[in-house]
Amino acid sequence: MSFKRIFAATLLVFSAVSIAFTPTAQQIAQFKKLPKSQQQALAKQYGINISDLPQSGSAGTTPTQGKQSVSPRQEKASEEPVDPLQPREEKLEPFGYSIFSGEPSSFAPSESLSVPNDYVIAGGDSFTVSLYGKETATHNVIVDREGRLNLPGFSPIDVVGLTYAELKSLVTKKIKSEAIGLQAYVSIAQLRSLQVLVVGEVYQPGSYTLSPLSSATHALFASGGLTEISSLRNIEIKRQGKTISTLDLYDLLLKGDTRSDVVLQSGDVVFVPSVGPQVSVEGLVKRPAIFELKEGDTVEHLVKMFGGFKENAFLQQVQVKRVLNNTEKSVVSVDFRESQISYQPQGGDKIKVQPVNEQLVGAVSLIGAVARPGYFEWHSGMTVKSLIGNFKSDLLPQADLNYSIIVRESDELGEIEVIQFSLAESLKNADVKLQKNDAVYVFSRFVSQEEEDEALRDLAMTAQEQELQVSVKLWHMYEQRQFEKKVSFDVAMDKLQNKKSSNKEEEELDYTPSVFGREVLLSPVLAQLEYQASSAVRSQVIEVSGQVRFPGVYPLVEDMSTSEAIQAAGGLLESAYIEFAEVTRVNMNGDVLHIKSSVTADNDEVLEQKLKSRDIVNVLLQPKWQESFRVELKGEVLFPGTYIVKRNETLNNVIQRAGGLTHYADPRAAVFTREAIKVQERKQLAKLSDELRKDIAAKSFQKSIGANTSLSYNETNKLLKDLASVEAVGRLVIDLPSVLNNTESLGLQDGDTLYVPGQQDSISIIGEVNYSSSHLFKKGTSVEDYISLSGGLRERADSEKIYVIKANGAVFIPNRGSSWFAVNNQVELEAGDTIVVPMDASYMDNLTLWSTATQIFYQLGVGVAAIARI
Repeated sequence: MSFKRIFAATLLVFSAVSIAFTPTAQQIAQFKKLPKSQQQALAKQYGINISDLPQSGSAGTTPTQGKQSVSPRQEKASEEPVDPLQPREEKLEPFGYSIFSGEPSSFAPSESLSVPNDYVIAGGDSFTVSLYGKETATHNVIVDREGRLNLPGFSPIDVVGLTYAELKSLVTKKIKSEAIGLQAYVSIAQLRSLQVLVVGEVYQPGSYTLSPLSSATHALFASGGLTEISSLRNIEIKRQGKTISTLDLYDLLLKGDTRSDVVLQSGDVVFVPSVGPQVSVEGLVKRPAIFELKEGDTVEHLVKMFGGFKENAFLQQVQVKRVLNNTEKSVVSVDFRESQISYQPQGGDKIKVQPVNEQLVGAVSLIGAVARPGYFEWHSGMTVKSLIGNFKSDLLPQADLNYSIIVRESDELGEIEVIQFSLAESLKNADVKLQKNDAVYVFSRFVSQEEEDEALRDLAMTAQEQELQVSVKLWHMYEQRQFEKKVSFDVAMDKLQNKKSSNKEEEELDYTPSVFGREVLLSPVLAQLEYQASSAVRSQVIEVSGQVRFPGVYPLVEDMSTSEAIQAAGGLLESAYIEFAEVTRVNMNGDVLHIKSSVTADNDEVLEQKLKSRDIVNVLLQPKWQESFRVELKGEVLFPGTYIVKRNETLNNVIQRAGGLTHYADPRAAVFTREAIKVQERKQLAKLSDELRKDIAAKSFQKSIGANTSLSYNETNKLLKDLASVEAVGRLVIDLPSVLNNTESLGLQDGDTLYVPGQQDSISIIGEVNYSSSHLFKKGTSVEDYISLSGGLRERADSEKIYVIKANGAVFIPNRGSSWFAVNNQVELEAGDTIVVPMDASYMDNLTLWSTATQIFYQLGVGVAAIARI
């Protein structure tokens, strides 16, 4: 509890006590720490003059009469260790006790408040009498023990027992009658104090000195409040040995009725007995707590105590746990919907009100790519057209009009069956009737979220339409879990994610299923159908594979045909063989049957099959079908661009279609790339990088590696980074002049690219030379001359393994007989050639992969350079 709350409660007690109250030194010190504005606000709120408060040094020095009011108690934290694994249950608290636990209360009277006219005068009250007229004077007089008020210059007046209003009238008349020309004004200067005794189940019983305006509740507050076993329903106020009033705090807390909260007189006794029978109420009620029963309390009284039920409370069978004869426990079910309830509350009853089932009854659900998903009231004769009457206003743009399903509860056990229909047909003539608790699923025309988003962007939707897309997806992602609680949606999604992971290596694409796609929406339905399967009843699912738009597993509907299964899978692809499909069926005895089935209902030659559980429909590929191959010609071609080719069409044929080569072309230096080779190079680079990293790590632990025979750490690290960042080229070495002369033939594949550069006039030198560069080609110039032009060999160059990469990508190794430079007699250097000077592998302590790595670097570098020159 904060100090502000403690201090506020202290001020309330202080205002209820007529004698000077002395706060503790600690309270004064804490109060002084508050900002001045807060000090003044607290003092003003409770009618306290800050200057009247004792200083911290003098706390506790003022003598008091009777027993001082105690400070409001502070709640103690539980000292019991809490097990973090134990589920926490909210503790039910007794009702009404917190009102005296230290919270600021409006019960405590303040001396600054006006005294009511019906206040009864008694000995000890003091008054201020102001005289005006022929003379002016102010007298402070006090009612003496004889009950008289002595005014200077006037005879005594008996005032004990008079009300404040009667006293003012009496004094005014007396002065007017005994002194001519004088008028009197009377006001109370200070009230007397009264002594009351507070006993029973209170925080600190004893005798308390209170203001004469105090009632029984003020006495309870002054004593520190009630204990945990005190009664709130039968607090007795005794006067001269007789009970003058019985205070029921429930009347005050629940009704605001203060009639039984009488004003105390000196000598009164406030007695708080122990608590009576109690009933605990928890769950969906407006005021869950432990309530005390009073004799004669009925169930109607109890309902008023806990404030009634919440709107979603299940009232048909409310659980009431009861102890019978202090020997055994029992449960009573009470129907609180009835006007006459036979239940009679008893002490020890535990009432728990549970919520109604979240599953809607008597409604139909609309899920998926619709403009207004949710729950709708079912009525007799309701059809799909009642929910979806207009494609443009009731459906999202991506909705599939050819395949929708209805998930229907087939029995009271919650088992489901699936009805398949077409939205397009339902709006024309074959409207589908709905039953109570049906769920209508409308799917997207797209399998992936990326495809769907791209298609929607092309539609140039308005901001309102885009906002509708977002809102519907949010509802779907949250509400579908609530709708299908009986189906393990999480398990179904886990299976879907596992399926994605298993196919990821094959597809090599990051794939996100559409929110309204078949995979997401059908996952809980298929999971429920699998759960319903048993040894006697097979799972009501089928599989569609092959040349369909959305291959996968689908619910089996009654009398499902092959054409309906294909419709569920999104229909046939262009490549599908339409004469028949193959249905694979596994009988209960394990026999496997392969049945030909027509894919349409109007095929006279092949019968269309009715599918059974776990049938697999395979739509075949058309014989000799091929997708269109695309190849690209770049560089010195008369008509460069992308060309559509058929299978096994040759490169020479495509070049002729492109008008042939220009007279600037250098066919010897042509670069031909292929996607399949590029994929293979990527795998080789990844494998090489991993193996080289392991090899270098192993060599680093060998003491035989000296500083002069190994690369530095920075050089090794740079090598691995360079290898990881290498882009695969996918170059296939070809002899384009031979291809053009028809002496060689090259069949094309999808994604092939031919780069034809212009005529070359330079020779490049790369590798371990002092300055890698290109030089103008001069016929008859030797390799040694070109190396000299590049600054000569570096120290770690391997002069025995120098080789030449021809312009077309072919690699030639010179004759190593008498002299390296005899290469000119074996291989004639030509413009566009590249001289490669590799590194001596001994500088890496004979790493087995080093030579391979450097060769790949050089070869890929030559390929990229050749493409860049086009």
